[in-house]
Amino acid sequence: MIINSIFALPNKSLLLQSIKHYQKLFQVIIKLNVLFKKKSMKKLTFLVALILLANMAFSIGLLTNTNQSAQFIRMMSRNASLDIDAVYYNPAGLTKLENGWHFSVNNQSIYQTKIIDSQFPLLNDGHYEGSVEAPIFPSAFAVYKKDKWAYSFGFGPIGGGGSALFERGIPSFEIPISKAVPALGGLGLIDPSLAVSGYDVDLMLDGSSIFWGLQFGATYQINDVFSVYGGVRYTPATNTYFGTIKDIELVVAGVNQPAAPWLDETSGMVNGISQQAAGASALYYGGASSVQPVIDGGGGAYNLSELEGAEFITPEEKAQLEGGLTMLGVPQDQIDIMPVSTIQSTYNAAGAEYDATSQQLAGVATSLAATSDQMGDSEVDVEQTGAGFTPILGLNISPNENLNIGLRYEHKTYLTLTNSTTSDDLGLFPDGGEVGSDIPGMFGLGIGYTDNDWFEMQLSFNMSFDKGVDWGYNIRSGAHREIESNSYDVGLGGQFNISKKFSISAGGSYNDYGIADSYQSDFSWANSSVAIGGGIMWKLTEQLTLDAGISTVFYQDSEVTFVDPDLQTPYNETYSKETISFAVGLSYSIFR
Repeated sequence: MIINSIFALPNKSLLLQSIKHYQKLFQVIIKLNVLFKKKSMKKLTFLVALILLANMAFSIGLLTNTNQSAQFIRMMSRNASLDIDAVYYNPAGLTKLENGWHFSVNNQSIYQTKIIDSQFPLLNDGHYEGSVEAPIFPSAFAVYKKDKWAYSFGFGPIGGGGSALFERGIPSFEIPISKAVPALGGLGLIDPSLAVSGYDVDLMLDGSSIFWGLQFGATYQINDVFSVYGGVRYTPATNTYFGTIKDIELVVAGVNQPAAPWLDETSGMVNGISQQAAGASALYYGGASSVQPVIDGGGGAYNLSELEGAEFITPEEKAQLEGGLTMLGVPQDQIDIMPVSTIQSTYNAAGAEYDATSQQLAGVATSLAATSDQMGDSEVDVEQTGAGFTPILGLNISPNENLNIGLRYEHKTYLTLTNSTTSDDLGLFPDGGEVGSDIPGMFGLGIGYTDNDWFEMQLSFNMSFDKGVDWGYNIRSGAHREIESNSYDVGLGGQFNISKKFSISAGGSYNDYGIADSYQSDFSWANSSVAIGGGIMWKLTEQLTLDAGISTVFYQDSEVTFVDPDLQTPYNETYSKETISFAVGLSYSIFR
């Protein structure tokens, strides 16, 4: 009989050394494939752009800014105001102003640092800082008062108001990239020169957010005790985001390699090995088929030496069959006694295993190519715009000349933003697409007391109805972002009149966010805080007044535990902030 020449096989060190190594590699790389297909790295990266708003200090809710005047910064409590900034804080009290025109312009310079410390074990460096800057944070008020009526206008950043720069991203930028390192570590089983031990990447996101508030309303004095207000705020909103993922590199055998081209090259190499394994499978299957005539002829129970002696096979064919068994790791003493039927089953098993390995390595090559596609440079440049309306009601109660009570209710603002997209390599911001960004309703209460000469004190309370807004899902954990109770703050401030023209003031506030841990992530977090401020009021003339102040906010650190879905390892992240603000304002009145 004639048996095909079946053992011109690939290099033993590449294929025959350990099939189990390839099976292990396949299992590791499959995890990488799931990581990038199920939760795309770049999509995860830039979803942050939907919620990284530059929310300022003193936002009592999760979006609304209440730091609307220089008087607020120097006193920290203004909900019972009877001055020009009552346009925002206590609009029902505006009839307490003198008849005539009243104007005020203010600016704040606000600087905030956002700090993230992540203990995720694969990150190069778990410390991240983002800077929020708002050197120009303006507000303006105007009132015309005539007897029992006051007509008012207010302008200021009711939400956002700054730009946030994260020069090296946040943990969620890097975590998917860092997980590529252990996932690709199995490549070292093919060749030690392919061992991946680290990564490097250049990440950046620069975002700005501004929700302007243009408020119009009218106040009517019912009698000496009660006055009421009705108005509306128009809120045009703009968010801008520019972000990049650039220069992703993998550390391979101690050398930084550009990730995408290196993965493409390695994919080609692994695909070549897959084809070699497919060739080996075909040869072993062919060898098994070639001995079938011997078995059909009744020689299945004989070993190779017996078959050679009986001239069923030639010495060359015997050597080829033995060589195939040797390359499978079968000891020579076992080969000598193996009947040809056992040799055939051994070849069939080897053929099946090489076939499975070939398919697995083909899957590895495909996964590497897909991973390469995810590791190229990307850019997002988008502007989101929209507008909404907020009905506002107010009530002022003045039981006597020393005591004043102000109440204000702002309805929920329904707001939808529309994308205007310049570039979007990730397909996250389709041009013309819409995203909801409602602003919660809020209630404000203020109680003011003055002795009319030397001293004034105000107690303020604000509540933001955050539970009335859907905050979506936590991108990190996948859980719905929960609000356990509505946010609130309490402020107390005092003003001391050194003279009729000069006053000093100071105050503080406590802000409590009723959020659950499910709300917090490095994309967006909130910290309860204590704020203190102080400053001066200087009446430059009878009509012109200067207000100036400085404040700082002390935040409680927030620590959250995550469980990574791939590593199944719990780890903690700590979120904190630091804020300082400077403010100056000028008020001018034309009395009639």
